Amino acid sequence: MDEASPSSDPRPAEAPAPLSPPHPVLAAALAFGLFVTVGAVTQLLNPAFGVWFTEVFLFLGLAWIMLRRSGYRPAVYVGLTPFLGAPTLFGFLLGVANFVGVVVPVQFLAQKVAPAWLREMFDASRLFEGQTPVELALLLGGVSVAAPLCEEIFFRGLFQRSLTPPAPASPWRALIITSVVFSAFHLDPVGFLARAELGLLFGWLFWRTGSLWPGIAAHAANNIVSSALFLIATHSGLAKDGAPDDVTDWRAVLGLALVGWTALLGLRAASRHFPCVWGRGAPPSDEEVRATKPVPLFALQLLPWVTAATLSLVGLGLVDGRGVSLSVYDVQHPVEPLPKDADPALQAERKALRQLREAVRKGEVPMEAYEEERLRQSEAYGPGKDKGKLKARSKPEIQL
Repeated sequence: MDEASPSSDPRPAEAPAPLSPPHPVLAAALAFGLFVTVGAVTQLLNPAFGVWFTEVFLFLGLAWIMLRRSGYRPAVYVGLTPFLGAPTLFGFLLGVANFVGVVVPVQFLAQKVAPAWLREMFDASRLFEGQTPVELALLLGGVSVAAPLCEEIFFRGLFQRSLTPPAPASPWRALIITSVVFSAFHLDPVGFLARAELGLLFGWLFWRTGSLWPGIAAHAANNIVSSALFLIATHSGLAKDGAPDDVTDWRAVLGLALVGWTALLGLRAASRHFPCVWGRGAPPSDEEVRATKPVPLFALQLLPWVTAATLSLVGLGLVDGRGVSLSVYDVQHPVEPLPKDADPALQAERKALRQLREAVRKGEVPMEAYEEERLRQSEAYGPGKDKGKLKARSKPEIQL
């Protein structure tokens, strides 16, 4: 009898187990908890440093670790690879047109409706006050580069994609939920509607193109244009202390809206002639996003992020120890922000306090000098004090 030959049909390989994306509620809860604790503390210590720290270590780091733990290739899952040039350029132009045509009028109406105390409380321009040129550059870089990249990776790449059902189901529920959560994270009720609309735009671009880059570009365009307008207003004197609250005329807003909507319609027409702006049109498949290497231990994944975050905090202390000490003292002894119509004497007093702080930070004046003056102003104008002191005193009428 002939020797039995080995079977020519090998046993079929087992199919890889299906992957489960990170739970969006857990991701949002972890991110929000870290944002209002660690992120808030770092931004209080130094706003420029805090913006970069929050974006890189909280939003980017958390998304990267959660996706890697789930067995995905993070860059592929969120749509960072491959880079798509035409869709990215289209997203940037769309972001500029949307800012002019939609964000400006929506924010203008929100500021008209919101009471003055609410506008003062959530005045984002205060973030730029008292910054050195280097810190201002870092802030603008954080707003224009770090925020678009890291926030889009977390909110659209992780959160929205985890919520979006497979085709042909409608993605709009996921887009709306993501845009609301994205806006709520900014903790700004005055700008809530404008940011929710932006979240819808960024999410729609991600869903429509299958790439994160158009949304990143649109996000960057929005932040760059708004920052540029703020700097122009500041240097032209429109945003100086004592300027009137409403410096924008409704006719200018209407004109900008018309220009923006014209640009939006033009971009829509152009997209019909150049379909390449829509990219691949779908997110990558499960097989494309599956990691090819074993998932490392959680401690090994966490270690480089924690080490880098710790070293950055140590570096901040070494580079700007006086600034950190001053920020801690400011938190312990707060003063109410001055309203636009504050008494000129109070404005001069607050300006002198800022100048004293800068001198102490440079080492030109002892720390005690600032602490004494800050304590005095905190006791006079701190939270819970008579806010009538902060308003401008009317000139006495001359009796004839």
